[in-house]
Amino acid sequence: KSFGRNCKPLNQTVKIQRKHLREYIALSLVPKIGAQRIRLLLQKVNHPQEIFRMNRSTLEQIEGIGPVLADAVLQFNNWDRVDKILEQTEKTGAQIITYQDEAYPKLLREIYDPPVLFWLKGDPEVLNLPGIAVVGTRRATDYGIEKARDFTGELIKSGLTIVSGLAYGVDSAAHQATLKSGGKTIAVLGSGIDNIYPSKNYGLAQEIAESGGAVISEFPLGTKPDMGNFPVRNRIVSGMTLGTLVIESGLKGGSMITAQSALTQNREVFVVPHSLENKNGVGCNHLIKRGAGKLVQSVQDILEEIPARDVEESAETVSKEPQWKSLELDDLSVSICESLEENPLHIDELAENLDMKSHILLSKLLELEMQECVRQTAGKNFELIG
Repeated sequence: KSFGRNCKPLNQTVKIQRKHLREYIALSLVPKIGAQRIRLLLQKVNHPQEIFRMNRSTLEQIEGIGPVLADAVLQFNNWDRVDKILEQTEKTGAQIITYQDEAYPKLLREIYDPPVLFWLKGDPEVLNLPGIAVVGTRRATDYGIEKARDFTGELIKSGLTIVSGLAYGVDSAAHQATLKSGGKTIAVLGSGIDNIYPSKNYGLAQEIAESGGAVISEFPLGTKPDMGNFPVRNRIVSGMTLGTLVIESGLKGGSMITAQSALTQNREVFVVPHSLENKNGVGCNHLIKRGAGKLVQSVQDILEEIPARDVEESAETVSKEPQWKSLELDDLSVSICESLEENPLHIDELAENLDMKSHILLSKLLELEMQECVRQTAGKNFELIG
């Protein structure tokens, strides 16, 4: 089975970045390199393909690389597998978002260990909408399900996106309540995006993706739902949101891991209290008791910690009009801004796109910087402001 073919396609931003996609996938295949070292490598180059053209001594001098990993990078030659992954991704109706893409969740970039790339089915624009994680036990009580639905419905009315893990119990209730309320929800998987788990939630995943939400996974296609994947997955659930709401949880389990991840990421944690007789709520009461989460009785308790202006500012990162569109610019300035509208570009790429000399463009880019339309980032890359 496959779903997501009727979803909104990636915008032009990701299409432009596709020329770097092979290198991102290749780096993810290099043995023992890991996401953090890949990001260190990416910081040293203007284009990802330059990493595979570095000489050994340059690679070895990069923090965290050393001779063993330098050899692994230089000896990588499995480009056929890279192309196979791209082919399989397209066949399954998924798309790949890389750390460099405009669609990559801005909040997720802030955590200690964000994924370098992940697979997506659905609408990439939902990734940067302000969101709250709603999590809880798979063995939810009627009380837990009721509270998941109630809080989710109210959060949706407040303009927040709901992020959860597609599991049975609280996760499913939160996703379903979001869809029923006409809101947007994101499901983060602990398996490959072509291997929905639990399988009975395949239809729910399909509805999420096709209703303007998204289903995402950092795990390669074909990955089985191994137990070790879910704690890793949970850092994404908390990392791409403004806060995590724990509906119902025992002392151990994924919900407690997600709450701990949120605390580590300096995000808010909200907790629904439970009666002493509810064993499935012991974890919630424990979080409240040790001051690790705020006891919430209504959605207003959550919104007090996430003021409306923060939600609006987060939403503006998606919907705000760029500064240049409000100004009267000359033709060249407009052409530059239109080229940068979809994604940041290196000065050489910009010059190639506009068929102009770099030194001519730099003068005009300086003018645009002074007008607060454009800013220069590391490595002579330029991006729009706003």
